[in-house]
Amino acid sequence: MRKKISIMGAGKVGSQAAMILAYKQLGDIVLWNRTESVAKGVALDILESSPIEGFDVDVIGTGYYHDTAKSDVIIITAGAQRKEGQSRDDLLFINAEIVKGITENVVKYSKDAVIIVVTNPLDAMVWLAYQISNFNRNKVVGMAGILDTARYRSFIAKELRVSVEDVSAMVLGGHGDFMLPLPAHTSINGVPIKQLMPQRKIDEIIEHTRKAGEEIIKLEESSAFFSPAYSLAVMVEAILQDKKRVLPCAAYLQGEYGLRDIFMGVPVKLGSKGVEEIIELELTEKEKSDFMKSSESIKSLIDKLKQKYQL
Repeated sequence: MRKKISIMGAGKVGSQAAMILAYKQLGDIVLWNRTESVAKGVALDILESSPIEGFDVDVIGTGYYHDTAKSDVIIITAGAQRKEGQSRDDLLFINAEIVKGITENVVKYSKDAVIIVVTNPLDAMVWLAYQISNFNRNKVVGMAGILDTARYRSFIAKELRVSVEDVSAMVLGGHGDFMLPLPAHTSINGVPIKQLMPQRKIDEIIEHTRKAGEEIIKLEESSAFFSPAYSLAVMVEAILQDKKRVLPCAAYLQGEYGLRDIFMGVPVKLGSKGVEEIIELELTEKEKSDFMKSSESIKSLIDKLKQKYQL
């Protein structure tokens, strides 16, 4: 039997993710949206492109939760998009209601799924989904680190005029202004970045990476959707094909990196069981300090959710 992937939210990220996942033939796609006609329209459009590209999967649009039953992967993309001048954190309570409602309903029909959360503010929303779902911690994960790392790698490749394929890097921490690109773990086909670029330029690229999402909003008047959707596809492929890929994802920490009861972007081994291992990197003292600053920002949002929902 083919795998089943349910995408909750037929906005730009959800729709683009559905297209990519169908094209990769990773499984049958259920695209859910509160406005059912939107999901049905997008699903039909994708399905009707299948003879052209030659992919053989089913794609349906729905507004009913029961159509997501027995999903292998559930992706939550639904939520308000931030606008120019807003931070991801400004969306906290608006999107918390959306994520809470979706999670409560999808877990009724898919007890064995891996849940991937994309909705912002990411680290707080994936924490909420984990609490509401009552799933094991390996079964709930957030998408951010792959996207942030892709941005970091693309900026480095452009500056050095090298292939993005040769840039190896890692971005940890929360998905926000305190994310933590790691120059000490950044290289060009094994050559440390510090041998190829002055610290001043590295610092500029780090700041550019942190503001990359905001930059797109200012230029497009819309949040990014191509790069998040492709980042999702990497995660879904790793899970459904049990690839055991080491990727930066928002995972639930229970003592790792000295933190508890928090989702943070860290390197994980991603396979059929979801987050199969959390990998602890050796960080410099400054990196440790920055990592803790990022955690404090996330904790403040989680505390607000705990208070609102009595969790």
